[in-house]
Amino acid sequence: MDWLKFVIEQWMLVSGLIVLGTAYFALNAQAGGKTISIHDVSRLLNADAAVLVDVRDPVEFKAGHITGAVNFAFASLAGQLDELEKFRGKTLIVADKMGQQSAEAGKLLLAKGFTVVRLSGGMSEWTAQNLPLIKSKK
Repeated sequence: MDWLKFVIEQWMLVSGLIVLGTAYFALNAQAGGKTISIHDVSRLLNADAAVLVDVRDPVEFKAGHITGAVNFAFASLAGQLDELEKFRGKTLIVADKMGQQSAEAGKLLLAKGFTVVRLSGGMSEWTAQNLPLIKSKK
């Protein structure tokens, strides 16, 4: 209950902290490229205007991925950037499991001059919408 008393007495300080925290997380997320909906992802992929870069680990990728996606595990992405050069003329759509690692991957790719957007909600959102997945054979 001491924390509640503090919040009530220091409401301006707490409000300022909440605003600053929200602004920090919003700016940090935008730094990795803007997020786009699953519908925009489908449109870009169908128009052959983008390549989906799945940054999940290879086991998750083989269990189910979006058609045409290429897998570059987040942990090794920095060392594999040369392999993405062939896609430089297209938008790279970064997808991960739930949308957290895609921001960091997006920052890295943006710093190297790629055009980057991120799948909003990650593969979890794609799966939740019952959209098709390709399962790789072992």
